[in-house]
Amino acid sequence: MFNKAILIGRLTADPELKQTQSGISVCSFSIAVDRRFSGRDSERKTDFINITSWRQQAEFVCRYFHKGDVIGIEGSIQTRNYEDKNGSKRTAVEVVTDNVFFTGSKSNTTAAGANNYAAPAAPAAPAYASGAASDFEEVESDNDLPF
Repeated sequence: MFNKAILIGRLTADPELKQTQSGISVCSFSIAVDRRFSGRDSERKTDFINITSWRQQAEFVCRYFHKGDVIGIEGSIQTRNYEDKNGSKRTAVEVVTDNVFFTGSKSNTTAAGANNYAAPAAPAAPAYASGAASDFEEVESDNDLPF
């Protein structure tokens, strides 16, 4: 069996960071994801997917992502059963993240109100001295293999 979800969408609200009673960080948020096809009225349909991240990943999401940002999610689909305030049985479907990644360009995230984080500068390529052909000696070979 295989349970893998890969999604790219926009956050519908700022992520919420909470702590469990045992002190583990958990972050809940939802993303809007467009469907690949249009409805009969040729209007694109959008799904709103609930996402949950745990521990350091939860802290990462809450620190670097905000409402409107494009986010990439890789995780598994999980269901939970619970009773609501009225005692009715409910089922929640969510994606629990394995990986979270940035997907928008700098201009897209800036337009959405995110902070600007510059990537570290790439190290300069090493300079090599150009050697003259006379720096190398010609090796004579008798074409006999040593084994």
